[in-house]
Amino acid sequence: MPRPYWSGQIQISLVSFGVKLFPATESKSEIHFHQLSRKSGERIKHQKVSGDEEPIENADIVKGYEYRKGEYVMVEPDEIEHLRIPSRHTLAVTQLVDEDELDPEFFEKPYFVVPEDDMQGEAFAVVRKALQATKKVALGKIAFGGREHLVAISAPSDDKLAGMMAYTMRYAEELRNPAEYFGEIKKVAVDEDQLSLAKELIKRKAAKFAPEKFKDEYEAALRELVKAKIAHKPIPRDEAAPKSAKVINLMDALRKSVRGDEAPATKKKAATKSAATAKKGITLVKPARTKASKQKKSA
Repeated sequence: MPRPYWSGQIQISLVSFGVKLFPATESKSEIHFHQLSRKSGERIKHQKVSGDEEPIENADIVKGYEYRKGEYVMVEPDEIEHLRIPSRHTLAVTQLVDEDELDPEFFEKPYFVVPEDDMQGEAFAVVRKALQATKKVALGKIAFGGREHLVAISAPSDDKLAGMMAYTMRYAEELRNPAEYFGEIKKVAVDEDQLSLAKELIKRKAAKFAPEKFKDEYEAALRELVKAKIAHKPIPRDEAAPKSAKVINLMDALRKSVRGDEAPATKKKAATKSAATAKKGITLVKPARTKASKQKKSA
């Protein structure tokens, strides 16, 4: 198992147990670029220099806060490391909320939560089951990565997964006021017929979420570009989106979308009906099964 990103205690009132957090995501990008000189083709090297262009070693670099124009106070790494922050080692649950109270825009990054060891398993399992039963999410704060994060702890509904999930969250002041962007949207009266067609289109497009169906096409296009340049082949380029020859109104667009997304069974029935009526003056009728034919079949 990889090294945990954070280890500490989860504390709910007088109940506490040790846990480890592991990042639940990883970068899958296989294309990595370096900066090169267009003239020489050589790789660009970056050096950290002072005001007099003298190279500076990493060990001689410290953080500085500009408290007055051109004047700084130096802060050493070990001074930051030993800041008195209780949440550095303990996530104290300060609130429990309903799952549907947390809007998606607050969530940042997911983490897997596992017991620190077997001794912590009992308290871990009890709290996990309680969160499941009450459909609550525990909120607290953890200090890591140079700041104190708001964190949500939840228990997956799938009992096959014995762990819990943690999500770092944005603070309210980090989110911009939506009224500044949505306030100028002109209110439009919704036509009931258009709404009905839109609902039907959504209904037909609805499906169970399958995350494995979504791939990073940008990554694939970059790989294709690199392979073409290595092989000295023509570089694939983006094509302009075709312009619609005919401008149609919203109602027509909805109707055509619904017709174009008919269920396969509906299309099959329509095709059968079309074939049956293709011959003018002829109506195909399924012959009734006679008593004799039934007896013959049973024999």
